[in-house]
Amino acid sequence: MDRNKFLKYVGALGAASLLPDLSFGLGMPISKKHPIFDLHCHTGRFFAKGNETYPGDGAFSKSVSEMNLAGVKGVFISIVSDSNMLIRTDKGIEVKETLPKGMAWETYKIQLEIFQNLIQNQAASIGYSSKDINKGMEVKFFLSCEGADFVEEDIDRIDEVYESGVRSVQLVHYVPNNVGDLQTADPLNGGLSDYGKSIVKRLTELGIVIDLAHASFDTVKGVAEATGAPLLLSHSILADDPNRPIAVRALSRDHAKLIAETGGLIGAWPSGFSKDFDDFVENTLRLIDAVGVDHVGIGTDMDANFNPVINDYFGVERWLKALSTKGFSKSEVQKIGGGNAKRLLEQVLKG
Repeated sequence: MDRNKFLKYVGALGAASLLPDLSFGLGMPISKKHPIFDLHCHTGRFFAKGNETYPGDGAFSKSVSEMNLAGVKGVFISIVSDSNMLIRTDKGIEVKETLPKGMAWETYKIQLEIFQNLIQNQAASIGYSSKDINKGMEVKFFLSCEGADFVEEDIDRIDEVYESGVRSVQLVHYVPNNVGDLQTADPLNGGLSDYGKSIVKRLTELGIVIDLAHASFDTVKGVAEATGAPLLLSHSILADDPNRPIAVRALSRDHAKLIAETGGLIGAWPSGFSKDFDDFVENTLRLIDAVGVDHVGIGTDMDANFNPVINDYFGVERWLKALSTKGFSKSEVQKIGGGNAKRLLEQVLKG
């Protein structure tokens, strides 16, 4: 497809402003050859609509245009079920208080409706199975939910969110719950609780990807024992640098290896816990060394990340190029960019 036809296709707000980054005269970007699947994002900060941090509906449209131009084939876009209890500071996220009963469920429904309205008339569609990734040219949005707090002891709600399109559930986020323990709070459940096991069982039966970002190592152990499904840890880094303190959200090598041993996948996370872009590339290399190239992808946390070292999807393209200069073959870069994610979806999602 030539430049003008492609622009007409993606034609949403802001596409023309992105053209200088594409280097059309040098051929298509590397991500066109190695399609991207983002394991964790918050496109246009859609979840924040209604408060002062929301950048406006145009930010969603512009992000969709950028995704299509940068070769993004699919993303897990995340509803944030505990968002009303979180305060964003210059040091990261602080928790105001525990969730009142009913709030997480109501928050889920509100954010789902916001997303459903925003995606209308975009060069994008909702994905439900792995087969959807290869349908058409536009980016596919696979719904996820950050925090299983919405279940509130009613396991049948998992069936309801599945029918609404949710294909990944992250068991814990920032507000402590009775599902499992967090990396960022004192343990309350001894890892995965019995209640958490019932949630894992239903998620596995339905074919929903279980995301263990933010979960403690003991929680990951419990989930790995409770399901035979490959597990996702959508956005984190490896705590493998002796020259600076371990970030509280980082993974030990054993933590990372456990995810890989399930056949699962870890999304490299370009957050401010890396000093800069080059440091993030080096952390990615250490992560690949720890778990193997078949178990690493990208989880950008786009539009809600903490002091990110990658700010747009052309930065992901740059990351893939950097990895290609480190001795990885074309097929290996394809795996990291999106192939491993596609395999995970093929193994877990129904249909």
